[in-house]
Amino acid sequence: MLTVEECLEAVEECGAPVVSVTGGEPLLHPDIDRIVEGILQQRRFVYLCTNSLLMKAALKKLKPSPHFAFVVHVDGLRETHDRAVQRRRVFDVAMRAIRMAREAGFRVCTNTTVYDGASPQEFQELFAMLTKTGVEGIMLSPGFQYPEPAEQSIFLARRKATDFFRAVFEGSRNGTRYYHNPLYLDFLQGKRDYQCSQWTMPTRTPMGWRQPCYLIADAHVATFAELMETTHWDRYGFGRDPRCATCLMHCGYEGSAILEAMEKPSAMGTMLRRFAMAPPRALGSMVRRVVLAPLRGRT
Repeated sequence: MLTVEECLEAVEECGAPVVSVTGGEPLLHPDIDRIVEGILQQRRFVYLCTNSLLMKAALKKLKPSPHFAFVVHVDGLRETHDRAVQRRRVFDVAMRAIRMAREAGFRVCTNTTVYDGASPQEFQELFAMLTKTGVEGIMLSPGFQYPEPAEQSIFLARRKATDFFRAVFEGSRNGTRYYHNPLYLDFLQGKRDYQCSQWTMPTRTPMGWRQPCYLIADAHVATFAELMETTHWDRYGFGRDPRCATCLMHCGYEGSAILEAMEKPSAMGTMLRRFAMAPPRALGSMVRRVVLAPLRGRT
């Protein structure tokens, strides 16, 4: 477990304008309030990922801030979500926690990991319900195949994933708030082609800076500079490393979408037009998360 000091030093070391605090379950950390407050005092945005089980108690420790948001994992409607987490009634706990947090003045987003066999209609219904509940934005994580899990069949293959997301987005109701760069959403539907930019979202763990990315740990290094300078980035990604063959995760590809927008005026125009359609309340923080954060590692 990282200490408060180690967390704050890591954030300052890499200089990220937006920090995602993940786990396990970060609310288990006894000093999570000090970690969040310390990052906020560095004038950064904080997104805290949680399964929601400890949120009720956390609402008494943490303070609402325009620069802080809970990110609650919701992996489907009641039956699907409870099956995914292998525990009954967690979906109901998550929905109550979202409502409680919103009533207490907190910003709340959600993150949904989608697995093979999912129904587009179910997720259209889920996302509409989350939006109605007051969720600021919905993030998506397509499950993908890699060597460690025993249940390989639950992960989406690349073609299945793009077909699934196209069906979800085409059938979504107007007003559903997705919390991703719109170019990345096109990528999820197979409308754009990117190579992975793992370095745009570096990961710090108790073992060190994870090399090369959030999902693959070939090594850990002591400093952010060592991560950036010694990682052979061109060895990873689609067509380069077989472990990356079915990965569509935003931690590698959302940064690629931003880089395209910075390099191509037509892509930038598309991105800005799509951002202009977002609800005004969510627009500013969305731009900071999906535009500023991926650019931090650019050299």
